[in-house]
Amino acid sequence: MKHFEYMITDPIGIHARPAGLLAKAAKALNSVVTVGKPGTEPVAASRLMALMSMGIKHGDTVTVTVDGGDEDTNFQLMKRFFEENL
Repeated sequence: MKHFEYMITDPIGIHARPAGLLAKAAKALNSVVTVGKPGTEPVAASRLMALMSMGIKHGDTVTVTVDGGDEDTNFQLMKRFFEENL
């Protein structure tokens, strides 16, 4: 299991468009990817509505966990996704 923390830089946070892109990217991987923030239970990144219900806003720090499958490659892919899209 690998994880990283990321501070959301998107001015609106994780809203419909980036949440949809994240869910699509997570579904394409052979690892389980979860997203959590302090005080909440982590959710599967492949679940669009769960991501949106977290209310993640600009400046929030989230913890992204990649577990199973090709962890090393998928970890790097998720890290790059967050840096480029969120």
